[in-house]
Amino acid sequence: MSENIENTNESLDFIREMVAEDMKSGKFGGRVVTRFPPEPNGYLHIGHAKAICLDFGVAAENNGVCHLRFDDTNPTKEDSEFEESIKNDVRWLGFDFGEHLYYASDYFERMYECAVELIRRGKAYVCDLSAEEWDNYRGNLGTPGRESPGRSRTVEENLDLFTRMRNGEFEDGAMVLRARIDMASPNINMRDPVIYRIRRARHFRHGDKWCIYPMYDFAHPLEDAFEGVTHSFCTLEFEIHRPLYDWVLDSLGYRFPDRPRQTEFSRLNLTYTVMSKRKLLQLVKENHVKGWDDPRMPTLSGMRRRGIPAAAIRRLCRMVGVTKFDGTTDVALLEHCIREELNTTAPRRLAVLDPLKVTILNYPEGGVEPLDAVNNPEDPAAGSRKLTFSRELYIDRADFMLEPPKGYFRLAPGREVRLRYGYFIKCEEAVIDADGKVTELKCTFDPATRGGSAPDGRKVKGTIQWVSATDSVAAELRLYDRLFTVEQPGTDGVDFLTQLNPASCRTVEGRLEPSLATLTAGTTVQFERIGYFTVDPDTTADHPVFNRTVTLKDSWNTRQNAGK
Repeated sequence: MSENIENTNESLDFIREMVAEDMKSGKFGGRVVTRFPPEPNGYLHIGHAKAICLDFGVAAENNGVCHLRFDDTNPTKEDSEFEESIKNDVRWLGFDFGEHLYYASDYFERMYECAVELIRRGKAYVCDLSAEEWDNYRGNLGTPGRESPGRSRTVEENLDLFTRMRNGEFEDGAMVLRARIDMASPNINMRDPVIYRIRRARHFRHGDKWCIYPMYDFAHPLEDAFEGVTHSFCTLEFEIHRPLYDWVLDSLGYRFPDRPRQTEFSRLNLTYTVMSKRKLLQLVKENHVKGWDDPRMPTLSGMRRRGIPAAAIRRLCRMVGVTKFDGTTDVALLEHCIREELNTTAPRRLAVLDPLKVTILNYPEGGVEPLDAVNNPEDPAAGSRKLTFSRELYIDRADFMLEPPKGYFRLAPGREVRLRYGYFIKCEEAVIDADGKVTELKCTFDPATRGGSAPDGRKVKGTIQWVSATDSVAAELRLYDRLFTVEQPGTDGVDFLTQLNPASCRTVEGRLEPSLATLTAGTTVQFERIGYFTVDPDTTADHPVFNRTVTLKDSWNTRQNAGK
């Protein structure tokens, strides 16, 4: 694990308490081996980040190791593209799996041998019922299942059929291998579940070597056992699968301390977000977003492109904690974590989103002068930079009103404001075109207010950002917002696509300090009074592109401090 990863062991959650007790009792001989087991059939999202932080964090806190293991048992959906993206995401999040990189598919021969051993022990059989027929045999929560005709086959018959399944003698779906458990079990997952199926599909790592593939519920415990995993952490939806996990290991003779233990915890859900792989894939395939790394997506690649720091995601996971109770976290908490991280690290710069020209009437034509600007008031070591002040400037159109309401402290006819790091200016005249739109402001400045204060002690309540017209650069600014308009998209039978936010991405042409045009992709800065922005990979020297990472307003922090 990287040295910059925060210590997550400030207070012990129930999983860490369990591991501490195991270490104390010597249950696994003092070993802690965890694993993060993604299926390479999509991109990781922020829900996976919680599992990554837990799996790698618990291992690091106990001088153990965490394996990155790809559960590549379904060749119809898996691809090397997803494999590489997952590796990159884990590393970006701040964790290093080093030499502990594994693939379920590398164990296929051993898994096949385990299945053969189950047949020999009378614990598995070949079933040739169709999927539709099995639905009738399986029963339901109120009705016990009926035994498949294949349950009465001899060991020799089952071994022969399973060998022929491997040799490709049967069509897809013609037969499956089932575990022989209990057709009357109240847990339907234990009613003779499928552990192998025929699937003629090219595997992205092994080509056409196999035409039968193990089911995840069979492969998962075996992978853990083969690798010497001690603690296998899963989200709560796998709790009902734990009896099958234990059955597989028990049936093959694995015993403590040579077998792992599965423990479940609550997954991370966020408001205004969907986490379902199926729904995320639908968003991508139907072009509702611009790919897996679209900055509106909850994928780690999308968050990275948006400029969300990995440290903010780790901070969120610590704050949410590890529990056994499912819930939904307010996305405002994530935004709060982002601001907390960027506030101390992101340099400040000036930018305007909707430029409105300002001419300083009493400033000499052609004149320019440098002004000092602080790079980050939260970091004295960040130093300062020079801004160019000139006769012609741009301010944000939102900072001027012809007829301001009470309580409006920005620029208006006859009013004075402070330019950030600059002078007091006063609006003398607004130039209005035939359509009634303000096209230019004619102002005067007070040369005695350089630096933002007046020698005569007069005060102004408004301070606004600005850029010089002489050297500012035009840039494409992508203003990202929440992807959905409701907190829980797709609930109550509503199609989640009807709840997409049509304003989740707006693009404007703004003006920026000239130094911003030379920043590399992935660099994040704060546009003062506007928000945090990150250079997008689409940027070029003559066409800078910035993504809004998060606004400055912190609704979560405001709510937490209400009434204090």
